[in-house]
Amino acid sequence: MPKIVLLILLLLATCTLQAQTWEVGGTLGGAGYIGDLNPNNPVKISGPSAGLFVKRNFDGYLSARLTFSYAKFGAADSTSSNQQFRDRNLSFTDGIKELTAIGEFNFLKYIPDAGPNKFTPFIYAGIGITAYAPHAEYNGHTYGLRQLKTEGQTAPYGTNTVVIPYGVGIKYNIYGKFNVGADIGYRYTFTDYLDDVSGSYADKNKLTSSYAKALSDRSGEKTGIYIGTAGTQRGDFKPRDTYFLLNFTISYTFVTQRCYFQN
Repeated sequence: MPKIVLLILLLLATCTLQAQTWEVGGTLGGAGYIGDLNPNNPVKISGPSAGLFVKRNFDGYLSARLTFSYAKFGAADSTSSNQQFRDRNLSFTDGIKELTAIGEFNFLKYIPDAGPNKFTPFIYAGIGITAYAPHAEYNGHTYGLRQLKTEGQTAPYGTNTVVIPYGVGIKYNIYGKFNVGADIGYRYTFTDYLDDVSGSYADKNKLTSSYAKALSDRSGEKTGIYIGTAGTQRGDFKPRDTYFLLNFTISYTFVTQRCYFQN
């Protein structure tokens, strides 16, 4: 085989290996949820989010990343435009901790400081696990709702849930190996208790805690008229809640040499 062919093959192999780059970065943004207290607004931000990630870029199109995120969101019936929700008068806040493994696909070939494109839109999907803990404020104090079993559960619901993240975004190579981006991603969960609300009102006579009784039915706190009759509808009976993160990112890509073929 001619030496020039061997040289080209070696160059191609070297470039292919160097195209597999590492990237590290952080995110800041907002978070929101869609569930029993917010069934109709899929882009309502109700709290902040932040995260750190490490990413493996396999080529200019495909990558995989591991991300840890913290986010806070909540909702209150008292702010709803729906009179039925205002009468129910429930509220919650939830601080979640999320670990996800995500695959990304770039629509344009994107290699910072070396590729043919300065930006690209992208899509992503993956799997993860999220720890959640809904709370509510009552008489100037904050109470964890899980252990109160406000809907008369025989045992508290879980502390975490598997999530399926999916979303879209755009990234831009601002300078050298530095990148900025923005994305919005939803989390399909396997719990209906991000907000501590799911099904029916409990029988208050069977709730052992005075706080459980107070926080299971808050409808009469202002009027003195309580509507939470045992067995009547409290939540929307849907099997799961959803949350989303709106992220703004900055990252650095470790590219050792400019050894790429720009197609």
